[in-house]
Amino acid sequence: MKPYFSRSVPAFAFAFGLLGSSWAGGFDWPQWRGPDRSDVSRETGLLKEWPSGGPKRVWLCQKAGNGYSGPAIVNGKLFTMGTRGADEILLALNAETGEELWIASIGPVVKFDRGGGPRGTPAVDGDRVYALGGQGNLICAGAADGKVIWRETMQNLGGRTPGWGYSESVLVDGDQVVCTPGGGKGAIAALDKVTGKLIWQSKEFTDPAHYASIIVAAHNGHREYIQLTAQHVAGVSAKDGKLLWQSSFPGRTAVVPTPIFHDGCVYVTAGYGAGCKLVKLRDDNQVSEVYDNKEMKNHHGGVVLLGDYLYGYSDGVGWLCQDFKTGKEVWSEKKALGKGALGCADGMLYCLEEDSGAVVLAEASPKGWKEHGRFKLDPQTKIRDPQGRVWTHPVISNGKLYLRDQDLIYCYDVKNG
Repeated sequence: MKPYFSRSVPAFAFAFGLLGSSWAGGFDWPQWRGPDRSDVSRETGLLKEWPSGGPKRVWLCQKAGNGYSGPAIVNGKLFTMGTRGADEILLALNAETGEELWIASIGPVVKFDRGGGPRGTPAVDGDRVYALGGQGNLICAGAADGKVIWRETMQNLGGRTPGWGYSESVLVDGDQVVCTPGGGKGAIAALDKVTGKLIWQSKEFTDPAHYASIIVAAHNGHREYIQLTAQHVAGVSAKDGKLLWQSSFPGRTAVVPTPIFHDGCVYVTAGYGAGCKLVKLRDDNQVSEVYDNKEMKNHHGGVVLLGDYLYGYSDGVGWLCQDFKTGKEVWSEKKALGKGALGCADGMLYCLEEDSGAVVLAEASPKGWKEHGRFKLDPQTKIRDPQGRVWTHPVISNGKLYLRDQDLIYCYDVKNG
């Protein structure tokens, strides 16, 4: 696993504190797509083959309510979002037992097409948790007790709620909480993480918000935030929000997947026929296009980079391995498993089929699709919107696999069987 991680996460990440304070905790998962937002865990010693019927289920929580929010796991606690009555909530569980510890109200629930409730994943930073609800209500709460410390809204920052709700997982970076309200005041905003007060907005970058989440990178001596919208992929200065570069992107309907930064390049993809694109960042903050093709058309299940290869589900093609440098297909597999989301740990892909709830352990290898076990989520929710699917991404942390289907949160032991 180490060679993959070292190639995907540059050394500057540690020097600049990119991974956050929770990284020292071992295999915690403090935010969306993990400590460095790559969705590639550094955890080792996990099962390479699952027993018949899948790994042992440790616990099942049945009170998360509606929504597609994923888990953040730090110091034995699991934080996610859901609904309770008429409210969207931030929810804390014991990560080892599933016991509910506390809830905090984010704001009122609004039902969206294909299901209501929160979409993003909370971010944990020290003794605080930050959570953005589907309507654009952002709260900071105490990790110990859920007491709300401050509130802000994307509308106050000039944003307009996207058609399927705000889905971004906010980023905590240094002293800033970074989010994407979208709109004329500035697409990206940085707030003081202690007070919630506005520090800056990206006045030169004003695209409407879509559904992707920001990543942080260091390039050409600058720290920057990279975001994808339905019009552009762009980088802004972490210091003041100044637009450093942007490149057009033909987003359609819903642009969801998180960008990937590696070796001075930025990779983006989206569904609805948009395809994928790789741009190279030059020292003068100009960008050059490396490729722009339709090999990967990832809707919302996510893409991971291991070594020189990308893995994810491509609409119309199936599960795909793509060469990061050239954009060419290495292999694809459509019959073994349908469309879905994935996570990665210890050189393996944890793939979740959105229609059936089937979960597959497969090798992350450019040599082809090879399964090492599968099972099906059971029970499955009875409150999901008829147009909804099992869309919450898998998370692997501290030897456990965490999955969600609306009100149901599952924990499986993937280290001891």
